[in-house]
Order: sequence, then C-alpha cells, then structure tokens
Amino acid sequence: MRKNKAAKLICLIPALFASILDITVTIVHQDPEYWQGNLSKANEGNPLGAVLMANSVYGLFLISGIWIAIIIVAGYYLPRLVSRIFILFVVIAHSYGASTWISSRYGFWWAMLVIFTNALIYVLVEERAKARSSEFS
Repeated sequence: MRKNKAAKLICLIPALFASILDITVTIVHQDPEYWQGNLSKANEGNPLGAVLMANSVYGLFLISGIWIAIIIVAGYYLPRLVSRIFILFVVIAHSYGASTWISSRYGFWWAMLVIFTNALIYVLVEERAKARSSEFS
C-alpha cells in the first residue's frame, strides 16, 4: 500500500510542474505598475484570478496556493482513472495558459517547446508510475 501512495504522489508532478510554470510566467510578465499597486494593470485570463488580482497584488498568490492544494488533494484522492484525467486536464490547461504568455513574447516555437516539455513529463511520469505499480503487484 505504501508504494501505491508514492506512485500517486509521483503522478502529481506533471500537473504541479505545468501549474507552477504557468504561475511563474504570469507573475514575471505582469506590468511593473501592477506590482507597484496599480491593480488596473492586472493581466490574467482566468476570470476568478483576474477578479482576485484586481483587488490585491496578493490575489494571484492566493488563488495559486488554493489551486496547488486542489491539485494535490484531487490528484491524490480521486480514483486512479479520474485522477489521471484530472492531471492531464491540468497539464493541458496550464500548457495553454503559459503558451499565451510565451508565444506573444518569445514566439511560437518557445510555446511549442513548453507544451512538448509538459507532455513529455506527463508521459514519463505515467510510465514510471505504471512500472512502479507493477513491481509491487
């Protein structure tokens, strides 16, 4: 049983990586005026995140912390198939989110590299978790 818990935790890596990458890119590319208190300069595609950011410079950090906690809890406790679907959804959603920042500033190929990297991490982690689970069956 302990080994299955470790495998479930390992499976969270792609979703957490993609989320943290997207959050980091969002933070880095906010207008400097936003960080100086001009909340009208908030730039966020997620409607809930946009509302929180428009009310406080800490809004992005608040929603990010809550979202990371949701990923961990849902990804760990949902049944395996549902968890895999949820984690893949998170990887795709955050790949898209990060790509909107990256493609407009660094170009198409950098965005594709981010998406490819997230896909690669997802597949490698899934394969590793599958191999780890079969070792202990």
